[in-house]
Amino acid sequence: MTAASVGSEAPGPAPDGSPRGGDALAFQRVRKAYGTLEVVRGLDIVVRRGEILTLLGPSGSGKTTLLMMAAGFVMPDHGRILLDERDVTRTPPQHRNIGVVFQHYALFPHRTVAENIAFPLRMRKVSHAEQQRRVEAALGLVQLEGYGTRYPRELSGGQQQRVALARALVFNPPLLLLDEPLGALDKNLRKDMQLELRQLQRRLALTMVYVTHDQEEALTLSDRVVVMRDGRIEQCADPQVIYTRPRNRFVATFIGEMNVILGVLRSTAPFIFETDGGLHVPVEPTPWAPGTRCALGVRPEHVGLRATEGANDDRADPVAPRLPATVASVAYLGEAWLYELTLRGGGTLRAKRPEQDGAARFALGTSVEASWRSPDAMLLEG
Repeated sequence: MTAASVGSEAPGPAPDGSPRGGDALAFQRVRKAYGTLEVVRGLDIVVRRGEILTLLGPSGSGKTTLLMMAAGFVMPDHGRILLDERDVTRTPPQHRNIGVVFQHYALFPHRTVAENIAFPLRMRKVSHAEQQRRVEAALGLVQLEGYGTRYPRELSGGQQQRVALARALVFNPPLLLLDEPLGALDKNLRKDMQLELRQLQRRLALTMVYVTHDQEEALTLSDRVVVMRDGRIEQCADPQVIYTRPRNRFVATFIGEMNVILGVLRSTAPFIFETDGGLHVPVEPTPWAPGTRCALGVRPEHVGLRATEGANDDRADPVAPRLPATVASVAYLGEAWLYELTLRGGGTLRAKRPEQDGAARFALGTSVEASWRSPDAMLLEG
């Protein structure tokens, strides 16, 4: 089924099935303050047509305010908002033709599923026959055929979320805004809905701006991720770059788990990082000068372990660091073991080792060496 099955005014994908080019949404030097609190600080963001761009950040980072400005519910104090290259900065929400899905769905409890989905069509004075056709098509898109006569109270949380999504899609908006739409679901259902939403987006070549504070959700769903803090953009890149090459310490620690070891870049021939505890660690080349205060980041799944007197770990390479440490705690995670290590000279390090036959396990108090491949570690500013 294509987007045109719901309504004929949507541009849909290009003839070869790929998303159409161009910018669907652009923020240009957008600012917003509430009194003396500046929550969005002069941001420039472009959303490409046919992509999912996720705004990710902690509470108070400005991501929901940015989304509400795109929808027209909040007016910026400065800057412009362009929709399909048209300035909509002061355009009321009802004239932007944008679909919005909220965390708590905002369904009308006294209306049936079909009536809820048809509501935006009624507001647009679409004929009754056309409403019925589009509602049935929208129910098919979200796999709720036959549910039109039910009421929201008769549905599960996941089904209510699908109804809210169908209502946002039924008039074929050029842009879909989603504010924590899966936040009210349990973990397993949330994962299922992430995959369903991604499949639907690809099938219809939808353009989405998605707000979440869930790092795993952002990595799973997005074509690009905008990491925000205090109204500013810390990094904007595809999920793999965000995870493997974070721009600074904040991004590194906010996305997934990251060991952060403080210290100084001691030399550049060879490149050596000295931890605050006095350990010398070889690192990849960097443009920073010797004496630069920074941090070394390495993810727990990249840290290999061996007993001090044991054989080499297959994750190590000849120039990789071998940091002496002691096992301070052990936790079983099901698919892996998580070790908390105390480094010689001070500081801690986490290592995540997969659960598999033949894998070495280490008891509390064991003296070990921690190691990783040099490319798996990174120097971080901030």
